Amino acid sequence: MSSFLVSSNNLPEREIPGDYGFPIISAIKDRYDYFYKQGEDVWFHSKAEKYKSTVVKINMAPGPFTSNDYKLVAFLDANSFVYMFDNSLIDKTDTLGGTFKPGKEYYGGYRPVAFVDTSDPNHTALKNYILTSFAKRHNLFIPLFRNSVSDHLFQNLEKQVSDQGKSDFNALLPNMTFGFIFRLLCDQTNPSDTVLGAQGPEHLRKWLFPQLIPSLSARKLPSFIEDLLFHNFLIPFGLVKNDYNKLVDAFSKNAGSMLDEAEKLGIKREEAVHNILFLVGINMFAGLNAFFPHLIRFVGEAGPTLHARLANEIRTIIKEEGGAVTLSAINKMSLVKSIVYETLRLRPPVPLQYGKAKKDFMVESHDASYMIKKGQFVVGYQPMASRDPKIFDKPDEFVPDRFMGEGEKMLKHVLWSNGRVTENPAPDNKQCAGKDLVHLLGRLMLVEFFLRYDTFTVEITPLFRAPNVAIKTLTKAT
Repeated sequence: MSSFLVSSNNLPEREIPGDYGFPIISAIKDRYDYFYKQGEDVWFHSKAEKYKSTVVKINMAPGPFTSNDYKLVAFLDANSFVYMFDNSLIDKTDTLGGTFKPGKEYYGGYRPVAFVDTSDPNHTALKNYILTSFAKRHNLFIPLFRNSVSDHLFQNLEKQVSDQGKSDFNALLPNMTFGFIFRLLCDQTNPSDTVLGAQGPEHLRKWLFPQLIPSLSARKLPSFIEDLLFHNFLIPFGLVKNDYNKLVDAFSKNAGSMLDEAEKLGIKREEAVHNILFLVGINMFAGLNAFFPHLIRFVGEAGPTLHARLANEIRTIIKEEGGAVTLSAINKMSLVKSIVYETLRLRPPVPLQYGKAKKDFMVESHDASYMIKKGQFVVGYQPMASRDPKIFDKPDEFVPDRFMGEGEKMLKHVLWSNGRVTENPAPDNKQCAGKDLVHLLGRLMLVEFFLRYDTFTVEITPLFRAPNVAIKTLTKAT
């Protein structure tokens, strides 16, 4: 039994409940419920309630005709979900995107490390390369991010709130996040000084759109039109080829030190470029632009009392540290840290984990054990696992100080990064290589916010996953 898993040894064995229904028809109905009628959260909860089980058979969206392999078993509680992390049981080959996979042409003919199982020797080499590259740049994380939020976020927020009465936080994020990422990985080169000009985020979004939209709902078109266009077939790469080639050109010319590091590790520069772009696009750009709106939403909705606590903690510690925003100072901010973990618990940037059983094995929920057969496609829905009412008190509520003091012991149940928060990314596991960086940037976002402002108000528009956040008022720090 993996160290991830805890066996009770005395749970009753049950047949996996659920019904795949009529071929194709039932899967399409489930897709409509998932995207348009119920939404992701309600859909998964409804399956668990209907079958009185947190391990159930489901038709996973998008289904026909994007994928023919959509009959899955879902793990929907904290106990069953962690089986997704056991590399001896779960094969992650080509399962990152779920039941469909974009063609290799989206990645220059290569499979990025996120699509490679840990049993493949190439996984160890590529994952080690990414981890090593991050480690060599750790001294740049704080200064580059602070410059990015200052230049591309807060100035625009203040101007728009002043001129227009509110500011679209989500709309300002792409330029800020892309600028930070590009400078970090491309020897501090400003992307606007490259072939990309000011269009880097736009090229990246166009390339990402065909890879992500089959599993999402844009909610901007009538459901039958959106479903026809985006959930029945994969968008040809040719439509975004020029955008991707511009990104390849920019990173090939400007990520010199990273590409040199790859060659020293025996990785071809060409393969390294395509892995870097996947890291930039999926792991960092898409992930941060999904995470930050939730963070600001939860903090904004919590109101002035929490804001005052945050401002006091941040400013007091920075003052005690001599006025500098350092990693040492940030690590002392227990409330800031707790809020970021709580946001990741409630709304992980990547909510679904997929894989296929490498062999027959028994999976345990809180109440029963179930046989998973070799080759079975399985999925874990993280927001249910990390809001498991048998693990967390008030599981669906944002509790800012949940992980302070004795609450830190509960961090082992926060599962947002394809592993436990208390575990570390390594070449031999599938945990997100940028796990610690994402958490640091979340804390930095709060630090920068409350060094500048005492309080703020938000207006929230729900979307399929990440909310659209409008900043309505900003009260400057006193």
